[in-house]
Amino acid sequence: MAFQAAYVPIGVGTFHLESAQAQFDRSVDMLRSLSDTVVCPEKMLLTVGDLNAYLDTLKPDLVILQNITFANAAYASEVLKRFSCPVLLWTLREPVIDGGRLRLNSLTGAYSAANAITAFRGPGQFEYVFGAPGEEEVVQEIKAVLEAARVKTALQGLKMTSIGHTPQGFGFGRALDAELMSRFGVTLESIEARELIEKAKAYSVEDCSEELDEARRTLTGLDATPEKNVQDFARLYKAYKSYVQENGIGAISSRCWPDFFTSFGTPVCTVLSLLNANGIAASCESDAYGALSMFIGSQLSGKSSFFGDPVSLDEAENTVTFWHCGMAACDLARTDTGAAVGVHPNRKIGPVMDFGCRPCGEVTIFRVGRNPDGSFRFFIAEGEALDKPKQFCGTSIVVKTESDAKKLVCDSVKAGWEPHFVVVYAKVGRELEALGRMLGMEICRF
Repeated sequence: MAFQAAYVPIGVGTFHLESAQAQFDRSVDMLRSLSDTVVCPEKMLLTVGDLNAYLDTLKPDLVILQNITFANAAYASEVLKRFSCPVLLWTLREPVIDGGRLRLNSLTGAYSAANAITAFRGPGQFEYVFGAPGEEEVVQEIKAVLEAARVKTALQGLKMTSIGHTPQGFGFGRALDAELMSRFGVTLESIEARELIEKAKAYSVEDCSEELDEARRTLTGLDATPEKNVQDFARLYKAYKSYVQENGIGAISSRCWPDFFTSFGTPVCTVLSLLNANGIAASCESDAYGALSMFIGSQLSGKSSFFGDPVSLDEAENTVTFWHCGMAACDLARTDTGAAVGVHPNRKIGPVMDFGCRPCGEVTIFRVGRNPDGSFRFFIAEGEALDKPKQFCGTSIVVKTESDAKKLVCDSVKAGWEPHFVVVYAKVGRELEALGRMLGMEICRF
C-alpha cells in the first residue's frame, strides 16, 4: 500500500511571519530531500480554516506536526479528531534572541499540542524532535521516524504464513492470528508442512528446471550433493515459491526438523535461504516472531537479514557469534567462499548452506519478543559484523557489540529472551525504537 507522510505546519499570523516563512521553506526542502512520500502544503497553516482545508486532502500514515509559530491546542485537536496515525511533533528553535520580539514561540505551541495529544491518546503516544531544519539531529530523527512509520504501514499490508507447527519445546515462536493482527496489523495464515511436501513430490524434474538453474547459478558446491537430493530440493523450492507467489505472501515461518528429513529426505534449509535472498523473510523452526523480526529488519535495511541462535561469547573480542544449521540468505555469504553448500550438521543430509557471513561496519541485533503476560518487547543492540570465516558447520556471523558483550548476554538470558535473534545489515536502532513506540512495544536496549 502507498505510504503518505503529511507535513502540517501550524501557527497564527500575529508572530514574525518573515521568520516563520524562512523556517517553512527550509522545512519543506529538508523533508522533500528525505523522502518523496512527504506531502507539503503550499503555505503555512495560520488559521483553523486553512488547516482543515489542507487536512481534507490527506490520508496520512504519519503526521509531522510542526509549530511554525505558537498555535493553541485547537489546531492539534483538529488533526487528532481526523487521524489515528502516528504523530511526530516538531518544535522549531527560536531563530533570534536579541532582547527584541519573540519571533516564533514554537516551544510554547509544542506544549499545547503535546497536552492535546496526551489527552487524546495517553502519555508518550507521539514522537518528538526539537531543532531547526537542517540540524543533523533533526534530520536523523525525522528520517528514522519516517522509516519507522513506513514499516508500520508495510506491516499492515503483510500477509505471513506459518508452515507447520513449532517443534516441541519451541513454542516461543508460535503466534496467534488475532494477536498478530491486533498488535502489528499482520495477516497470518497457516498451512501444514505435509501439504507443501505433497505438492513438491508431484513435480517432475522438468517442472523444476527454472529452480535448478537458479540454484546452480547462485550456490557453490551443489555438485557435491547427491543428485536425488538436488532434485528434491528443487521440487521443494518450487512448491514454496509457487505457494508464496500465488498467495501474496511476504514472510514465512517454516517447520524444518524432523519432517523434511524423515518424510521428504531432503532439508528445507536451502529453500529458505533462496527465499530470503529473493526478498521473502523466511525463518525456520516455525518461529513466526523470528520471521516478523526478519521482515522488519529487511524493510529497514533493504537487505536480507540473518536469523540464528547466539552460540558463543568471546569477552576478549567483545563478540557474540550467531549461528544456525544452514538457512542464511545466500546473498549474505562471504565473497571468498560464496554461498557454499554442505550437509546438515546433525542429520548429515544436504543441501544446506555452509558459510560464514560477510562483514559489515554497522549491524543491529533485533528480536520481537513476547512476554509471558502476552505483551511484546523489542530487543535492540548495535555493533559490527566482523570479517570472520564460518565458525561452525552451518551459517554463522560474529558481531562485535557496541555495548559490553558479556553483559548483553547475561542480561538478556536473565530477562528470558527467546533463543532466536536477527542480525540486520544496517544501523537501525533509532528506527526500531520509533517503530516500537508506534506499536506500543517495550523497548529494551542492550
